Amino acid sequence: MSAKSPFPLHLPPRLVETAVAAALAEDLGSEGDITTDAIVPAGATGEAAIVARQDGVIAGLDLAEAAFKALDPKISFVRVVQDGGEVASGGTIATVTGKTRALLTAERTALNFLGRLSGIATLTAAYVKAVEGTAARISCTRKTTPGLRAFEKYAVRAGGGVNHRFGLYDAVLVKDNHIAAAGGLAQALERLSARSGHLVKIEVEVDTLDQLKQALGFPIDAVLLDNMDVEMLKHAVKLVAGRVTTEASGGVSLETVREIASSGVDLISVGALTHSPRNLDSSLEWKA
Repeated sequence: MSAKSPFPLHLPPRLVETAVAAALAEDLGSEGDITTDAIVPAGATGEAAIVARQDGVIAGLDLAEAAFKALDPKISFVRVVQDGGEVASGGTIATVTGKTRALLTAERTALNFLGRLSGIATLTAAYVKAVEGTAARISCTRKTTPGLRAFEKYAVRAGGGVNHRFGLYDAVLVKDNHIAAAGGLAQALERLSARSGHLVKIEVEVDTLDQLKQALGFPIDAVLLDNMDVEMLKHAVKLVAGRVTTEASGGVSLETVREIASSGVDLISVGALTHSPRNLDSSLEWKA
């Protein structure tokens, strides 16, 4: 795989520590690692490498490191690849040196986080590559694993994608059920106009050109063009004429994404980035 610039952002340490503590508690239960504790002397030390078993894009090293250091704060964790960097099958991602018990006990927790987030980053990178040369950016959705949203959205960024809203609290997205519950698009947007502050972004989901024309009559920031075919998307982009951000959603796959991007939309949201990635396979290889 070709070289790639390291991902520049880091996860908040408190968020990492909390998630790792919960994951370790789940694995250790009330008795701890009864296998390792019986076999390995308390003072033994060792060295291991985290090795990729397939090509991919890495994300989640902060979590992997934190898992080991939660059990031995003096562990040395040396990154060979940074988050956002590419690794080839058989390549070393990081090396870990410290108390053997800590290395063996934290192994699965570290690899679970690393595999999940690297899988998301790898899939995102494939979508980003598929739309190279177009103006479209690849975005995630809220279809995330409960409790892991911040990490999974981070992994999307590591793969070259962009983030949609993080939750129900940071932006308005008027969907079809909101419109139905309000009695129509106009009623929903009129109520929003009376309640939303000037700093809150408003996006409206539409699935017809008539709905789009109606939505553009209100002070909105973006339109989500839901389940439109490519020809309809092209018409929608022309209607918008740069007045608001255009986002395509629905029916997006690696096979269809480039054709969707050719319509001229600004964003393409892909739920599969976080709800259907394949974990990046890696292992902890002991050094004799």
